Amino acid sequence: MAEFLHYAVGCMFGRYSLDAPGLILANQGETLADYLAALQAKGVPEPSFPPDADNVIPVLEGEWFPDDITERFRRFLAVTFGEAKLRENLDFVEAALGKDIRRWFTRDFYDYHVRRYKKRPIYWMFSSPKGSFNALIYMHRYRPDTVSVVLNEYLRELIRKLHGERARLETLSDDASASPSQRTRAMKDVTSVIRQIDELTEWERDVVFPLAQAKIEIDLDDGVKKNYPMFGAALKPIKGLEAADE
Repeated sequence: MAEFLHYAVGCMFGRYSLDAPGLILANQGETLADYLAALQAKGVPEPSFPPDADNVIPVLEGEWFPDDITERFRRFLAVTFGEAKLRENLDFVEAALGKDIRRWFTRDFYDYHVRRYKKRPIYWMFSSPKGSFNALIYMHRYRPDTVSVVLNEYLRELIRKLHGERARLETLSDDASASPSQRTRAMKDVTSVIRQIDELTEWERDVVFPLAQAKIEIDLDDGVKKNYPMFGAALKPIKGLEAADE
């Protein structure tokens, strides 16, 4: 089942397609235009499950973005096996995994991917120090402006949404019409949200913003071992990355 979800992520990035066998996007710098051209060459005028447009897929514990990895997987299941069977198939997948889809993607997917690729992952996880923000990119589709997309379209947007959630919770904690348990829970949640905002604001300032300005170029021929460390604390650490290739 983990392999099936891993294949689904490949379809989300355009590495694979439901409409054609084999690799579709597997060369450096390829784009959605290349994906569509490759499918048309195989006699597929329109993809049944289009890949992510900007090569950034949020992997978050909360439902902050409508195009996060969990929602994309639900759409993938609906396209693959039919909308009518979506709930049944989700239940089947989650029973096989032993946990819900969102928890598996946020807690298990990247470790599975790193093991599967022997510590040379092709999907890279931008991850804040305490994991309040995570987003995947496909290294073959990486461009010098990819970090700017992560920063402006996702990280800053999440910080903005967290500020809104903080305001909502603070209002609830002072709402006399709310139950005591609701107010207590709101006060606890405010503390958690403030910690997330502080973590992400510092990470944005010290790590992600400077990287976005640097517009780093990578060369796939240099391999993951050389390219991955160029992004420092922006990417999730991989224990053993520095080891010799097998």
